[in-house]
Amino acid sequence: MPDKEGTQDSHNYYLDVPAVSEPFTLKGSNSLDWGMKNRLSKTFDPDSGRAVMLAFDHGYFMGPTSQLERIDVTILPLIKYADTLMLTRGILRSTIPPTYTRGIVVRASGGPSILKELSNEEIAVDIEDALRLNASAMAVQVFIGGEYETQSVNNLTCLVDVGNRYGMPVLGVTAVGRDMVRDAKYMRLASRICAELGASFVKTYYVPEDFETVTASCPVPIVIAGGKKIPEQDALKMAYNAVQQGAAGVDMGRNIFQSEDPEAMIQAVRAVVHDDMEPEQAYEFYLTLKGGTSE
Repeated sequence: MPDKEGTQDSHNYYLDVPAVSEPFTLKGSNSLDWGMKNRLSKTFDPDSGRAVMLAFDHGYFMGPTSQLERIDVTILPLIKYADTLMLTRGILRSTIPPTYTRGIVVRASGGPSILKELSNEEIAVDIEDALRLNASAMAVQVFIGGEYETQSVNNLTCLVDVGNRYGMPVLGVTAVGRDMVRDAKYMRLASRICAELGASFVKTYYVPEDFETVTASCPVPIVIAGGKKIPEQDALKMAYNAVQQGAAGVDMGRNIFQSEDPEAMIQAVRAVVHDDMEPEQAYEFYLTLKGGTSE
């Protein structure tokens, strides 16, 4: 008998197709709200589960550091290769085209410059402004062992509370000061504290010995900081070792934008992170893109 639309048997309920509830496979994130997962999917590639984050937020305490004097000239050609940009809201508004549709992680803590005690940070971005900017996450520095350790931890917990209220992931960034030891024991401590207090993912430094214990003991994804500029081949090896030992990607800045060929370098980093390209091959790939030849 015809239904209200005037056709015979026009409905198809696909009774032979089971309903599927797709799990969210990013480490430690399956129980998050839909908005949180959607934002994290802009940061981490849904296919590989990893991220190449391009960090150029250094100016919030260092000013115009080398190769960040003119972000419109040095950084804009690179953003098409990044899964996510790590930057300040000032640079986002003034320099980044609004047509960029991938992840945006906004630096949300700040205060002191390199002339003062760096651990004396406070929350520097309101959640409403992060939402207004359509950010994917807010990043806060945590100085475990620093002079203002408790203050920085409180910054993290305050952002986590408000982030949970509005569906905004928080990136806990483990700071390493001049007097802090860079070893697996410290990285395990700092990363685990950030995760325990509610960070959706953690940025920490790669250490060559026992780094797999850092990623294993952290219940949320870890991305590694690129750190100071090192030779391209060494940076690619560091990125490869990190992801093979459990990292979910890199948040790399100086080792990309201070490279001899930043566009070639970020593409080589992508091959390591997303395609598991071994560092020797990735370096050859870098040289090919750069127009050089291997010896």
